[in-house]
Amino acid sequence: MGSPLAFSGQRLDWRDLPRAVRTRIAALAGAQVTAEISANTGFSPGFAAVLELSDGRGVFVKAVSPDQNPVSPELARAEIRVAASLPPQVPAPRLLWSDDDGEWVLLGFEVAHGRPPETPWRPADLDLALDALAVLADAAPMPGHQLPSTDVSLAADFTGWRTMLAAAPGVRMEAAERAGELGLWALENLEQLVRWEQDSLRVSAGTSLVHGDLRADNMLIDHEHAKVALIDWPHASIGAPWLDLAFMLPSVSMQGGGDPQRLFWSHPVSDGLPVDHLRAALTGMSGFLAYASMQPSPQGIPNLRRFQRAQAEAALRWLREMA
Repeated sequence: MGSPLAFSGQRLDWRDLPRAVRTRIAALAGAQVTAEISANTGFSPGFAAVLELSDGRGVFVKAVSPDQNPVSPELARAEIRVAASLPPQVPAPRLLWSDDDGEWVLLGFEVAHGRPPETPWRPADLDLALDALAVLADAAPMPGHQLPSTDVSLAADFTGWRTMLAAAPGVRMEAAERAGELGLWALENLEQLVRWEQDSLRVSAGTSLVHGDLRADNMLIDHEHAKVALIDWPHASIGAPWLDLAFMLPSVSMQGGGDPQRLFWSHPVSDGLPVDHLRAALTGMSGFLAYASMQPSPQGIPNLRRFQRAQAEAALRWLREMA
């Protein structure tokens, strides 16, 4: 399967930020800003760029306010909390500073070198990404962390199939027809999907650090040093060590990276995992994506629903293989 279009949020440039925000960023960074290199992947609206400073240093800065998206400031605040919970072995850029005036939330990270994985996925990029997930699966959060349990954080999201079952028959049929063959398969098997979905939270529980939103646009590949940086952590939680791999592979599949079934069961995190655990988690994820993709686009992220629909189709295709 080929790669879908490169989707992203609507980003601000340095000159779009209010003067007071630019001044505050320079003060936090400790030097004047001389140039910016905007991030061109990811869905978060607002400002996201590597800033070159007058003293020769660099810093990756995110800046968001409710004007870009009403949810984005809370996600930025969550990322600040998560940063204090990441152990040293996790391949993630370190948070250098943050600021929150109640409207604008600012985060300054060390610069992670590398580039997003090429799509369609190249084998060398995928190998490094899968190795990074093995490290993440063995990681536990720092003592005193404030991260939620994965089953708690996903409780409101992993209800998509039950919501569809409760909808009027005409609504269900319209949604299925829009999704094509896989949508009709889901409609025919809706009651079974609901039963599997009801186990999705139970199988998600665990004690490992879970990123919760890994895709190509949340990784940077540094082939020169054979390293991967995992970025954008606002959805982190504590759960089962195999979840990040299971949740990432539908996006890998839709972006030409190979068979998710083979990739999952050949990875060390799958050792000893009952098949029904994977099936339940995929059902919860696919229901969330399928239902979310039918909602209006959120402010500042016009392409998100198309991306979610493509992910849902890839997850359903994999789930159908396991049915």
